[in-house]
Amino acid sequence: MVEVVADGATRSPGLATWLRTIAPARARGTVVVAIVSDYRVRRLNRVYRQQDQATDVLSFPSGDPGCLGDIVIAAGVAGRQARAAGHTLQTELRVLALHGLLHLLGYDHEHDDGRMARAEARLRRRGGLREGLIERHR
Repeated sequence: MVEVVADGATRSPGLATWLRTIAPARARGTVVVAIVSDYRVRRLNRVYRQQDQATDVLSFPSGDPGCLGDIVIAAGVAGRQARAAGHTLQTELRVLALHGLLHLLGYDHEHDDGRMARAEARLRRRGGLREGLIERHR
């Protein structure tokens, strides 16, 4: 099950359904996608990653059976990235949710010799996205 929650004006109708549709078969369990302010993401990033800045997406894997974890997306960062990439906020939220889901599944693009990039490319094509977050930052 995928649940999307938002703490501000940013809503993402259809994001949960889209993420369930493109998720790999091994993605079993509940995922909560929270769309929150840049300030809240900055605080989380500072506490959990010792980086005092807002980032686009954070993933928090769960150790509980039946729960994959939480994905937290910064609404303001997502909006700015959508404008810079020339697509809608809805598309950007999909890009970020997919990236976060792969982290919940144990992928780590900084240390996996391209494994996450290949998975992201395969799943984004399935989901109708023209580019992924990893490709954008290369």
